[in-house]
Amino acid sequence: MLPERYLAELTHCLGSLEELARQSEGTLARSVPACPGWTLDELFGHVGSIERWAAAVVRTGKHVEAPAPPTAGAASWFLEGAPDFLATMTSLDPTAPCWNFGPPPRTAGFWLRRQAHEHAIHLLDAHQASGQREPEFPEDFLLDGIDEALAMFAPRQIRLERMADPGKAVTFRIPHGTAWTVGSGDVKAEVSATPRDMYFGLWGRSNLSNTAAIDGDTELALRVIRGPLTP
Repeated sequence: MLPERYLAELTHCLGSLEELARQSEGTLARSVPACPGWTLDELFGHVGSIERWAAAVVRTGKHVEAPAPPTAGAASWFLEGAPDFLATMTSLDPTAPCWNFGPPPRTAGFWLRRQAHEHAIHLLDAHQASGQREPEFPEDFLLDGIDEALAMFAPRQIRLERMADPGKAVTFRIPHGTAWTVGSGDVKAEVSATPRDMYFGLWGRSNLSNTAAIDGDTELALRVIRGPLTP
């Protein structure tokens, strides 16, 4: 996807999150189903912290520490920082050298992609916590997010020993479409799902074990799905 597409999706998701952050205190006190222990207000604190961190990295080109969110009123804190974050993302040069945790080349464009998907997943979280219908995302965006999860995050999870090396390979496939392989060696299983189910499932927002079709070594496939494939 081109940088302008990432920016368009990020802008849309951010605007929707801002609307949800203005809900009543009672709604902001609700639990976030996919993030045990977090209220919706605390979810907005996390997003606000990530936004300030990513914006500072883009501005300096270097790694910085993420600021801690406030213990109360985090939704308001998120709203205060959102305009500056979006302005930074809008004005960045995607080709500029910039620290990130992805594979080379390490350029600022990484952060457009990462933040577009960061905000999409947390928009889903906010909708679920608010009791609203789950948001819709374009198919090309879902496919890009699957690629980020399986081609960038999964190898990183294994390298950092956050996920055990499966020892054998599992293919993740969109029916009649793209496929990705996790692990090395011979492919012993295949996991197939729609783009929406695959995207949400890889990020633990739905149960991919239930929504996917699994062929081959089921035990291996389920072990890899449990990963965790993403942070």
